Amino acid sequence: MNHKERMEQGLIYNPNLPEITGDQFVYMDKLWEFNQLKPSQFAEKERYMKEMFAECGENCYIELPFRANWGGKNVHFGNGVYANFNLTLVDDGDIYIDDKVMFGPNVTIATANHPIDPGLREKAMQYNKPVHICENVWIGAGTVIVPGVTIGKNSVIGAGSVVTKDIPENVVAVGNPCRVLREIGEHEREYFYKKERIDWENLGDISYTPLG
Repeated sequence: MNHKERMEQGLIYNPNLPEITGDQFVYMDKLWEFNQLKPSQFAEKERYMKEMFAECGENCYIELPFRANWGGKNVHFGNGVYANFNLTLVDDGDIYIDDKVMFGPNVTIATANHPIDPGLREKAMQYNKPVHICENVWIGAGTVIVPGVTIGKNSVIGAGSVVTKDIPENVVAVGNPCRVLREIGEHEREYFYKKERIDWENLGDISYTPLG
C-alpha cells in the first residue's frame, strides 16, 4: 500500500511526498482563483464550488476569503449551506456538511492530525479522520472542530468553542472543551434573545415541524 492509499484509508502517512503534494497544488490553485472573485459574482462562485468540492448542493454561499488545505477536494456540501468569512477547512480527509448548516466568521474544521509519538512527528507523519456536521446546525464564530467529530442535527455550537467530542442533536453546546449546555425546546420557540419573545404573528408564512 502506497502513502496516497494510506492517506485515503485514514492511516498514518507522509503528506510531503511528490505524488501527494502534486495533486494538492492543483486543487489549491483553483481555490486561489475562487478567492479572487468579487462579492457580486454569485454565479461564478457557485460554479467554482461545484468544480472544487467533492459535492456541492444548491443555494450555497461562502463569504471570501475561504481556506482549504486541499482546495475543497474532500468537502461535501448539502443544500443551502452558508459560511461567513474566513472559514478554514483542513480537508485532508472528508468533511461532510449537510443541508442548511450555517457558519459564523473564523470557524476552523480540521480532519488532519499528527501522532503524539515524537519520532513520527519529527518525520511530519499525519493521519486524517472525517468530520460530519449534520443538518441545520449553527456553528458560532471562532469555533474549532477537531478530527473525527460529528455534530448532531439542529444543534448550536456557541462562539469560541473547541469541539473535541461528538455533540448530540437538538442541543446548545459551548466551551473549551465544548459541552452540552441544554436541550433545544419550548424555551427557544418562545424567546429569541434573553427575555425577548418571538413575534410569530409578524414573521409571515413560516412553516416547520417543532422539535419533539
